[in-house]
Amino acid sequence: MAIPWRPRTIRMRLTALYAALFGVSGLVLLAIVLVMVFRSPILATFSSSGGITRPATDGPGLPQDGSGPLSPEQTIRSGGAVEVSPTWDTVQALLSTSVIGLVAMALVSTLLGWIVAGRVLRPLRTVTGKTRSISERNLHERLALTGPRDEVTELAETIDGLLARLESAFEAQRRFIANASHELRTPLAMMRTSVDVAVGKQRVPKDVTVLAGKLHEGLDTADRLLEGLLLLARAQNSGALGTGTGNTVEAAAVELPELVTSVLKIRSAAIAAKNLTVQQELDAATVHGNAMLLVSLVDNLVDNAIRHNEADGWLRVTVARTDRTRLVVSNGGPVLEQSAVDRLGQPFQRLGADRTSRPGTGLGLSIVAAIASAHHGRLMLQARPEGGLYAEVEL
Repeated sequence: MAIPWRPRTIRMRLTALYAALFGVSGLVLLAIVLVMVFRSPILATFSSSGGITRPATDGPGLPQDGSGPLSPEQTIRSGGAVEVSPTWDTVQALLSTSVIGLVAMALVSTLLGWIVAGRVLRPLRTVTGKTRSISERNLHERLALTGPRDEVTELAETIDGLLARLESAFEAQRRFIANASHELRTPLAMMRTSVDVAVGKQRVPKDVTVLAGKLHEGLDTADRLLEGLLLLARAQNSGALGTGTGNTVEAAAVELPELVTSVLKIRSAAIAAKNLTVQQELDAATVHGNAMLLVSLVDNLVDNAIRHNEADGWLRVTVARTDRTRLVVSNGGPVLEQSAVDRLGQPFQRLGADRTSRPGTGLGLSIVAAIASAHHGRLMLQARPEGGLYAEVEL
C-alpha cells in the first residue's frame, strides 16, 4: 500500500501521532522489562537431561532426602532449581531482540494508523467534496450527511444551515432586482409620455425642446439599464438546463454559427459607423441551451467589442468545437490593465475611474458571465498585450 507523503494533511498527522504514541509506550514497556530483568535474579529449573522443568517443591538447590544443599553444578547435573543473575550479554541480547520487535510493530502500527485515520476522516472528505461542488447555481443542494451523531455530522448540519441562508439571500436579491426593474417601468413610461405631450404642443420654447431631448436620452439609458437588469436576473435565476420548470432554462438545440451571423448583421450599422474590419472563423457547433439567452450572450459580447474599439479597428469572432464549444470575441483598442479586466464580469464595472463618462450600462459582460454559468460554462477575459480585449466563453 503506497502512502503518499503529505505532512500537512490531517490523515498524515494522525498517523504520525498514532505511531509516536505506540513508539513511546513501547519504549517505556521495554525499559520496564529490562529494569526488572537486570535487577532481579532469574529462577530456573533444570532436569538431568538438560531440559528446563518446573521448580523443585523443597526449595532451590535442596535434595529431597534432606542431606544438605547442593552446589549449582550438582543441582544442574542432578536436576533442580537454581537462581541465575543475568549478565550484560544477556541484557544486550534481550535488548537487541526487543528493539527488532519494536521496530516491526512500529511499522505495522503506522500502517494500521494510516488505515484507521482514513476511515475516521472519510466522512470529512465527503463533506469537503460535496461542499466544493456547490456554487451559486446549485445552492438548493444540501450535504445531508448520514451516520452516527458526532462532530462531523454536526459540521455537515451547520454547513447545510449556512447554504440555506445563502440561498435565501441570493433569491431575495434576485427577486428584488426583477421586481424593482418591473416597478420602474411604469414611472419611466409616464415620464416619457409627459415629455412627449409637452413637446407636442404648439409654440414650444427652444429650451424646452432641448430639455426634452436630454430627458429622452436619459430615459432611453434607463430603459436599457432595466432591460439589462431583467436579463441579468433571469440568467442568474436559471440554475440549470432543463424543461423550463422551476429555476431551469428551457433548453433546445441552437446553431451557434448562425446565431453569430445574425447578431453581426443586426450590429452592422454600429460596425460601419466605426469602420471596423470583421473577421469570422465559424466552425459548425450546436449548443444545447436557451435560444434567447444565447442571443443575448453573443450580442453583448459583440456590442462590448464595438463600443470599446477604436475607429478603423478590427473585430474577430471565432467559434471552435473540441470537447466543448468555444466562442471567442476579440477586438483592438487601447492597452488595458489585467487587474481591471478581471472585474469586468461583475455588474456595473467599467474601465476608467469615472463610470458615468463611459458608454453603456456596465451590465453587458456580467450578463454574459451569468448566461454562461446558467449553461454550465464560464467567461474568461484577458487584456491583449497589443491593446484591446480577448473574451472567451466555454459552453
